Amino acid sequence: MIRKAELGDAEALAALSGQLGYPAAAVPMRERLALILPSADHAVFVAEAQGRVVAWTHVLKVLHLESGLYAEIAGLVVDEAHRGDGLGAQLVRRAVDWTRSQGLAVLQVRSRAERLRTHQFYLRLGFAQTKVQHLFELRQPD
Repeated sequence: MIRKAELGDAEALAALSGQLGYPAAAVPMRERLALILPSADHAVFVAEAQGRVVAWTHVLKVLHLESGLYAEIAGLVVDEAHRGDGLGAQLVRRAVDWTRSQGLAVLQVRSRAERLRTHQFYLRLGFAQTKVQHLFELRQPD
């Protein structure tokens, strides 16, 4: 079953984020969800199996001065025990539907260079690789 995420899903979403290599605690995840869920520019969908959240995706509108408005999958994770069950593809289809419902023609997703299986997953779903880039980050001291 695919549905919109709720605040009560925060703990499950945090645990799944850790499986993807992005450790998150339930409280900050809940705080972020509280900001994201009411926004018309974001959508978070979850997949349930046997009554528990086993996958999620976050899709949002992105506006760049040079390239215009499009949607981006900001995160997609499926529980290790459920990979290969088709849940990731179902969540991507839901992100595609949301993108269309927003009147947007383009959906992008970024994937780390070492995630070769993930790259193949997106290619099978009809995505095309359009560029390779590096991410640079400057963190402000606390």
